[in-house]
Amino acid sequence: MSFIVSRSLIVAVASVLLAMITIQSGASIAKQLFPVIGPEGTTALRLGFSALVLWIVFRPWRALPQGRDWRAIIIYGLCLGGMNILFYLAIARIPLGIGVALEFTGPLAVALFSSRRKRDLIWVGFAIAGILLLLPDMHGVNALDPIGVLFALAAGACWAGYILFGKKTNTQASGGITVAFGMTVAAAFLVPIGAISQGMVLLSWEVLPLGFLVGILSSAIPYSLEMVALRNMTSQNFSVFMSMEPAIAAVAGFLILAELLTVWQWLAIALVIVASLGSSLTSSQAKQPETT
Repeated sequence: MSFIVSRSLIVAVASVLLAMITIQSGASIAKQLFPVIGPEGTTALRLGFSALVLWIVFRPWRALPQGRDWRAIIIYGLCLGGMNILFYLAIARIPLGIGVALEFTGPLAVALFSSRRKRDLIWVGFAIAGILLLLPDMHGVNALDPIGVLFALAAGACWAGYILFGKKTNTQASGGITVAFGMTVAAAFLVPIGAISQGMVLLSWEVLPLGFLVGILSSAIPYSLEMVALRNMTSQNFSVFMSMEPAIAAVAGFLILAELLTVWQWLAIALVIVASLGSSLTSSQAKQPETT
């Protein structure tokens, strides 16, 4: 029995780690497309291909939303699209690891604001300290683009909306079906913008394969892997591992994009990770029933 549990845990850990690696690898490849088709064009290809793959895999037409569910799904999809385009606009100006760390303030804010315990202010302090360390020094050699910082924080706000409205969608439908509809809404909104801004270059054979790869790595594969992980580990353990994503993003940025971070920037990322990790652990403990 212990062997089975251990094997399941190994599968879960491997799945969540691979999910984070693939999504950050996809972001790194996407950033290399920016000089050719810009963040807008890259977002259009990612969302378009992701929606196509999700429709093939999950066949959402079998569980069409009913009534008021459409409103939640449309807002959910708009938040998903906003999160994607704003994040790409951010990492076009700032390093990948820093962009992910700043974007993490969105789900972190949702977790902390939903808590009524004063001790969670500790994690707010860690997050604020991390953000303050990342505030751009306009006279420094390693200054961050302030517009990029704002885009990343705005992406985090959209991520928060994505979480909140995702919970309001039809709970009887599978998560994959909900994401498929949301991705379709996002694609319907942003693919035309990308097409107008970049034109026929989006359909060039030099760009399309990379766009498809970004869509697969950034959405289809990691989402499937996360579903495997959640079936084999608790939500608490899943959240703990996901807290490491800013660090994985920073490593991916270094290995694929040769992005070098300062010691202070690494410290800032570490503070955001600690805030996310602490929030995940304490929120899970609060949900456990008291025993006598």
